[in-house]
Amino acid sequence: MTFLFYIPSMLKIKLTFLTFAISAFAQITCAQQVKLSKDVANAMNTVDSAEIKADIKYLADDKLLGRMPGTPGYRAAVDYVVDRLIGLKVLPAGEKGTWLQTVRLRKAIVHNTSLIAAGTVLPVRPADYVIYPNPSVPKIESVGKVVFAGYGISQPALGYDDYAGIDVKGKVILVMRGTPDKFSSSVKAHVANTTTILKTAAKHGAIGVIMASADSAVRTLTPVNRGVYSVMDDQGKVALSRSYYSDQIQFFISAKYGLLKSFLGDEVQSIAKQLKDGTPHSFVMENAGVAVSYTSGYQDIVSYNIVGKIEGSDPKLKNQYVVHSAHLDHLGIGVPVRGDSIYNGAHDNASGVAGLLGIAKVYAHMKVKPKRSVLIVMVTGEEMGDLGSGYFALHPTIPAKSMVADVNTDMPTIIAPLLSITALGAEHSSLAKQVDQAAGYLGISVEPDPEPAQARFTRSDQYSFVVNGIPALHVKYGNKTADGKNNLAEIVAPWRAKYYHKPQDDINGIFDFGSGKKYAQLNFLIGYLVAQDVKKPVWNTGDIFSTQQ
Repeated sequence: MTFLFYIPSMLKIKLTFLTFAISAFAQITCAQQVKLSKDVANAMNTVDSAEIKADIKYLADDKLLGRMPGTPGYRAAVDYVVDRLIGLKVLPAGEKGTWLQTVRLRKAIVHNTSLIAAGTVLPVRPADYVIYPNPSVPKIESVGKVVFAGYGISQPALGYDDYAGIDVKGKVILVMRGTPDKFSSSVKAHVANTTTILKTAAKHGAIGVIMASADSAVRTLTPVNRGVYSVMDDQGKVALSRSYYSDQIQFFISAKYGLLKSFLGDEVQSIAKQLKDGTPHSFVMENAGVAVSYTSGYQDIVSYNIVGKIEGSDPKLKNQYVVHSAHLDHLGIGVPVRGDSIYNGAHDNASGVAGLLGIAKVYAHMKVKPKRSVLIVMVTGEEMGDLGSGYFALHPTIPAKSMVADVNTDMPTIIAPLLSITALGAEHSSLAKQVDQAAGYLGISVEPDPEPAQARFTRSDQYSFVVNGIPALHVKYGNKTADGKNNLAEIVAPWRAKYYHKPQDDINGIFDFGSGKKYAQLNFLIGYLVAQDVKKPVWNTGDIFSTQQ
């Protein structure tokens, strides 16, 4: 029930002033929650926009040929970053006292693919699917009955389980791409991630996974003919892959709508609606089965993560680490676009690496270091599926379980003043507190993700830490703009279409280097506040990631 009151005009003025005063006081209080020493405040001011520009310019120069892992250009980037870290008094924390962690990358290329289906309503067309190569077994021949397993999601704690009441052991599961509408954007991104789907299928005993689109408008599939990368250990076994989980899952197939309809027929849309509404619908498909065969060829290369350390000041807490991560790699040389074939990666992610060097500079000018130690980690293979970060999170060069948090920087999009941010992933843990404190100190507002459909939470290196149980976040721009239109996401969209993963992403593109400086200061301060807090970051009670190990 709503009550309406008449308020005299003078009282309105007083109330308006009071509201403004309360709002201003709240903002001041938020900013004053963080009281930095003069030492720290002065050190933050040493971040230099000109240095950020210079770092980006070098790393995105044509001479580095796009920083593709395994190439001389990538190694030149490694040498540059190591020299910069040495100059900033960062200590080596890689393997055997070096700056580096070896990451053995395997490119698997699929050949001789065959999928024969039985019990389908429509013929299965080769144009409707791709079979991913297997980085472990060179030749696969597999036969299995097909079970439809909804979205392939098993999250009983969230009130949704596609595997409830069905037995998929020794069978092939057919799953529909998507998630229930009721899930939050970051949860949607996690449960629909290919790695999660494969892991869940293996846990329930499946031997193969076919993941098909429920959208008939999708015309293309992610190409695999140029190869799919995984990380191998020093024994030649698969240490990490985004399209392979274990030898138990003998094949992974990505498919278009046509294949889904071949199996489900006219029921496909009604099933899709039921799943979207949050009601699982899984069943054994009578007389449906597949025979799959293919071979895989391999090309092995060696790349490197860079790991540096700033030692903490507390005798006990210095054995715990706050990680600042950014990926050093990019796409190398590729298909020409408007006459240019070098994919320089200035924004993606020379700008993020420059930001981490800015953070290292802050620490170099601090007389008193934080209680915990800080790692500066530049990873390889992000463009191949977060492979370098995934390997580091699984096999860190510092003691296992000693990492307490990760603050990742990937393509901060420094094309406009940084007035507001969204901290992807922070809502799942106590890191949200440090984000609010740091943003408040710098006069930056914190907003929900303005582009939830982009699923950015699972698309960069912070996700590697999250799935290994380490609270992590990735700061991206919010919508706030200086002109008050607050439509930065709309401005970014055409910029992204022109520059993202294009040769045009070089130093001649659109930049706001002052924004780059502010990103570095913000990410530094988030990490510093975590490193100073005697309490370790924790997942929120009952959060989906609280049990990830």
